[in-house]
Amino acid sequence: MSNKTLIIGAGGVGNVVAFKCAMNADTFGEITLASRTKSKCDAIAENVKAKTGVTINTAQVDADSVEELVTLIRETEADIVINVALPYQDLTIMDACAACQVDYLDTANYEHPDEAKFEYKEQWARDQLFREQHIMGLLGSGFDPGVTNVFVAYAQKHYFDEIHTIDILDCNAGDHGYPFATNFNPEINLREVSAKGRYWENGEWIETEPMEIKQVWDYPEVGPKDSYLLYHEEMESLVKNIPHLKRIRFFMTFGESYLTHMKVLENVGMLGIEPVEHQGQKIIPIEFLKTLLPDPASLGPRTKGKTNIGVFVKGIKNGEPKTVYIYQVSDHEKCYEEVMSQAVSYTTGVPAMIGAKLMLEKRWYEEGVHNMEEFDPDPFMEELNIQGLPWKVMELDADATLEVKEN
Repeated sequence: MSNKTLIIGAGGVGNVVAFKCAMNADTFGEITLASRTKSKCDAIAENVKAKTGVTINTAQVDADSVEELVTLIRETEADIVINVALPYQDLTIMDACAACQVDYLDTANYEHPDEAKFEYKEQWARDQLFREQHIMGLLGSGFDPGVTNVFVAYAQKHYFDEIHTIDILDCNAGDHGYPFATNFNPEINLREVSAKGRYWENGEWIETEPMEIKQVWDYPEVGPKDSYLLYHEEMESLVKNIPHLKRIRFFMTFGESYLTHMKVLENVGMLGIEPVEHQGQKIIPIEFLKTLLPDPASLGPRTKGKTNIGVFVKGIKNGEPKTVYIYQVSDHEKCYEEVMSQAVSYTTGVPAMIGAKLMLEKRWYEEGVHNMEEFDPDPFMEELNIQGLPWKVMELDADATLEVKEN
């Protein structure tokens, strides 16, 4: 019997997921793409049809409404829901899936709409509900989180007896030509980047000021780039699931122009999430800013350059120190040629499709709510090579580093 797949969200990542599910139609069967704005779904469906020959259905839904979501899931008779809507909507979509006894997957953990905070706590709390409904929820099946978690699990399985330190390194060396733009949802991106940093060491979380810690990492096929310590959600689950861990950090590259623009916007209050009075109306500054900035989905045809995302892992094998670097490089222009999206959307959307594919094929399947590193990494790593995200492993000297000391 053919599967039925429901994708919720029609931004840049939703576009990639729609394309890649259509390219794997033998697994995904009848595909429906839904969002608040149906015209966006229709445009994606038209492009998918033109490039792949596969027809996907479209629908309108308010992902903040459990009732509307339940109605749509039942109408489509979905076997799985792929959530690439806003992280604010994770809980409503999870609850709708539980009500319909349908499997669930997302790419980013829950964010509180009225607080600059993201965490897995409320999603993990639904584990028992999912078990009672005999369904599976797979959290964070993007790249980071997602592929980075699987890279760590792969390193643990094949290269280490104990992992002691992990540095997650995210480099986007793409150039879209705008003075300032974000590569994914501006509201989510700017909240994430302007928040305090955090890393985990020796059993405790250590908080830093935003952009306080900078290192220069030498990214293969890209070169040395300024990289700043941020808090990122995959660290929360890896701390929980990787034994013997002593430290984990996350670094992301930013150029001076981006940081200068962001600081100015922050200084004048444009990153605020509390309502302010404007000409007799209440507006939220960061939501208004979002309307002024380029739509990330529009960046594809003008972005050039590469991304490099990976994990730099140190630990012990057979009693000896060991260092391994696992990474993936994508080219913005090649991604756009294939699915009409730039590499940031591509590297998130392809893993979402792969996670859902493994769930539908029951190669990854366990009732309850799970993170990526809880499953055998090998099938996922194989699919990355097949589906357009080939990866590389560098086994390095025990004392090796990718860090470039500044003058």
